[in-house]
Amino acid sequence: QCFSDRTVHYHGCYKKPQNSTADFLIQTSGQTHTPQQCIETCTDQDLPLALLRGQDCFCSHVPFLFTIQMSEQEYMCERSNQTNHTSPYDLDYYWVYSTPVLDTTCKERRFLPQKSSTLVALSSFPGAGNTWLRHLIELATGFYTGSYYFDGSLYNKGFKGEKDYWQSGRVICVKTHESGQREIEMFDSAILLMRNPYRSLMAEFNRKCAGHLGYASDVHWRSKEWSEFVDSYSSWWVSHALAWLRFAHRLLVVHFENLQEDLAPQLKTITAFLNTSIPEERLLCTKSNRDGHFKRSGSRSLTFDPFTPEMRARIDEYIRTVDSALRDRNLDGLPHKYMPR
Repeated sequence: QCFSDRTVHYHGCYKKPQNSTADFLIQTSGQTHTPQQCIETCTDQDLPLALLRGQDCFCSHVPFLFTIQMSEQEYMCERSNQTNHTSPYDLDYYWVYSTPVLDTTCKERRFLPQKSSTLVALSSFPGAGNTWLRHLIELATGFYTGSYYFDGSLYNKGFKGEKDYWQSGRVICVKTHESGQREIEMFDSAILLMRNPYRSLMAEFNRKCAGHLGYASDVHWRSKEWSEFVDSYSSWWVSHALAWLRFAHRLLVVHFENLQEDLAPQLKTITAFLNTSIPEERLLCTKSNRDGHFKRSGSRSLTFDPFTPEMRARIDEYIRTVDSALRDRNLDGLPHKYMPR
């Protein structure tokens, strides 16, 4: 009942660490709070962490007070909500939320302290979420990512590695959409970010028509430009994936959908591939700031299906081809959510 209004800020049920009482700032006394009210209370105090014990609200300026692996079962927090406690330890459990106040513990970023002798590609088909994953990697590791290209708008948004020469060795990985054998083999290893082609095609078309955060109009979706775009880009989606699977020297495949649903384990896998690790405080901070400035605001659902039956038949066949290629390399296939039925 206490969680009928949970929000995306929720982290989980945690036990209070030893000797940490001073890290809490009790904001109210003798009042009951819902999660949203507690979040608002802590937001008003300009603090990034809101905590509920039963219906008592606490706030903290220490976002890494609770580490990821300390998450408890929900019933422990439910016990803290009961009036009759069998043990004083029942009071040590808190529901933990982030407030909209930005936690800045993971905002510090820099170039690699020593130039790397290996080049790691962050490869994706356009519209697959490359910029978002760069944002996550930079927050998690504290190091800048680079780019095979140069996008001034991304540089102005804080991607300082965007201006660096892509072979400088000063960045932790390098964005690329290239899919030629020569361009692939120039990298020592690669992270291949994949996304449902239907979603990728729509995201890239939105970007082409209305920028990184805008939406294409109905006129655009009904135009000849859209049908021509699908014809050329859908075949590129499959050829891009097959090329990296074939020519990459060392490869980690990451699926956009898995990142959305299970961020922390996915980031740990990615950073291990990059030969680094995530301090727990940076991981919690990354989770709190996961969207950054790279998510289209709101949602815009089309009133019609922009994909014709012919388009869908072609794209579904491409999906089956890539799924088979992944399995041929003893990798997990594509997420079931977008496999053709």
